[in-house]
Amino acid sequence: MSDCCAAPGSTESCNIAAGESHAKTETRCSTCGTEGRPVERQTVLLHVTHEHLEHVGEEAFRFCADQQCPVVYYGDGGTRFTVDEVRELIGAKVTGDARPICYCFGFTEGDAREEIVHTGTSTIPATVSGLIKAGMCACEVRNPSGACCLGEVTRTVKRLSDEHEITDERTAGAST
Repeated sequence: MSDCCAAPGSTESCNIAAGESHAKTETRCSTCGTEGRPVERQTVLLHVTHEHLEHVGEEAFRFCADQQCPVVYYGDGGTRFTVDEVRELIGAKVTGDARPICYCFGFTEGDAREEIVHTGTSTIPATVSGLIKAGMCACEVRNPSGACCLGEVTRTVKRLSDEHEITDERTAGAST
């Protein structure tokens, strides 16, 4: 298993050291054409429902992050798994407060939004970063995309903070 989050500078995205094992995989999703990210077989096994485990062969898999595409994983042997064939919500495929932003520690978009609304900021990025530095993450298997969650946590908190700031400005403008 790679240690994608522990390497300095790797918290924005995970660099899987698999290289050759994913070389033959079709790089684009046949449903939407999006370039997929290589994921380990173990990640696929951990996320597909028990009814579909027998279909996870030895082929190399990729993760499709296109929000409109129902495909989550596709393999070089033609196997595909959709959002209906995985066990949990896929952050790249859903919106709203239930959207997972950190699979290792269970943070959702709603957690970040609530903290920002109540305090004006979020401690989630610092919390996740600290836990990563302590060697407590397992993003390469817990996150369905096989990537470190910190980049998505940071992007989501920034977006929500910006939205909150705009809402505050509108509210202040309306009251003057």
